[in-house]
Amino acid sequence: MMKNYMKLIGLVLMMTTLIMSAVLPVYADSGEKETESINEKLGVPIIVYGDTLTDAQKTETRELLNVGDPDTVEEYSVTGEDIANYINGDPNSRMFSSAKIVREEEGEGLTINIVTPDNITEVTNEMYANALLTAGVENATVDVASPVAVSGHSALTGIYKAYDVEGEELDKARMELANEELGVATDLAEKEGLNQEKVSELITDIKQTIAEQNPATKEEVEQIVKEQLDKLEISLSEEDMQRLTDLFEKMRNLNIDFDKVKNQLSDIASKVSGKIEELVNDEGFWNSVENFFSNLVNAISDFVSSLLK
Repeated sequence: MMKNYMKLIGLVLMMTTLIMSAVLPVYADSGEKETESINEKLGVPIIVYGDTLTDAQKTETRELLNVGDPDTVEEYSVTGEDIANYINGDPNSRMFSSAKIVREEEGEGLTINIVTPDNITEVTNEMYANALLTAGVENATVDVASPVAVSGHSALTGIYKAYDVEGEELDKARMELANEELGVATDLAEKEGLNQEKVSELITDIKQTIAEQNPATKEEVEQIVKEQLDKLEISLSEEDMQRLTDLFEKMRNLNIDFDKVKNQLSDIASKVSGKIEELVNDEGFWNSVENFFSNLVNAISDFVSSLLK
């Protein structure tokens, strides 16, 4: 009995080793640390930390955002005063979520990476992308992280500040509207029968339809909202439907270039599709999966055979 027990322990250890070797990538360490190259045309990456972070949390966030040499980045903090200044928010707000902004060449589009998805609980990549495009942020790679669980709203204000301190002023009305959009999106995602992905799809579809149809009146905006709700089979209360209509009517009144927004969103969708396609076509990945299960079956077979001896 003890002999079989020891064999069982051996099998568990073997299976654990197989799983780790199949799942975890292998990296070769040359012993030399990589140095970040400074883009002399577009400037260095900008890091904006939530002001409520402790020193230890800030250090952790710096690591999460892959900040190496401090001489290759510009670092700032976003405060409650900033949230009041940029979007008329609560100056007593506690700010934890932080962001790293790397400006890209014209036409590269907007890429959002949530580095700590378990800690950004209410806002998705697509929600950030939609809101930032509404605010006028384009052609950038934005990484968002937080060492503690937060909604993720304050990262948006941090991104606004990053552009402001670097001399690229964003329109305050558009920033406020982008914040309102994020609030509507996160509120709707909590409604019964809805989720973050469905709400992001709805908002994106409405923007793209507005870009195509260029509505001239609030009634036409309302019709577009209703049509997209019907198409996606989403049922909202009259109050929530009105919130959506009012939101997009404000965007129309601000003369936001929806066609430009549509093109940027298409860029994001293409990049995501490309990453998925790369994974599907990664022969090495699927070979490792096949080898893992083959080795697992062989190990179990050998163990069972040993018990019968």
